[in-house]
Amino acid sequence: MDVIFLHGPAAAGKHTIGTVLSTLVDMPLFHNHLVVDAVSALFDFGTEPFIQLREEMWLAAFKVAADASRSFIFTFNPEATVEPGLIKRLDAIVQERGGRIWYVALNASDDAVKARLNSPSRAQFGKLLDAELYATLKRDGRFDFPALPAALISVDTETQAPIESARMIADAYTRVKQIQ
Repeated sequence: MDVIFLHGPAAAGKHTIGTVLSTLVDMPLFHNHLVVDAVSALFDFGTEPFIQLREEMWLAAFKVAADASRSFIFTFNPEATVEPGLIKRLDAIVQERGGRIWYVALNASDDAVKARLNSPSRAQFGKLLDAELYATLKRDGRFDFPALPAALISVDTETQAPIESARMIADAYTRVKQIQ
């Protein structure tokens, strides 16, 4: 059981690349906004009940998938409302069941992020769309998060098309799986 854990800033292309990658590696995409949007129906983003329920749902999804030996791709935007210890707990759930999380860093400059924020595809998930708000949140430390575990691969999503990024990730994943 494997999790390909795509992480990066808002508008780095996590969902777009994850969708393409899903077909290349034959794994479903578990986009983090599926949980964020569900929890937002009950609680405002960033409130204690929101944070608690989002974490419980992510943990439950990882546990049930790991118990079923169901590999998947997960998207994650490191930001200050996520309890930093969550990453270790997710990793432990997968490892305790014989699986592995493969971290993949998706990178894009602030200019690229701001240019992509108003993309129509972002609106369907209620994602951050406002470049000014993004700049304010970043300045206020809302995207601060401890470093994630070492990445299998780091991809600059600003310099290539999503299909190229997805192919790079699929190739890196295939190579490490062949070695195991």
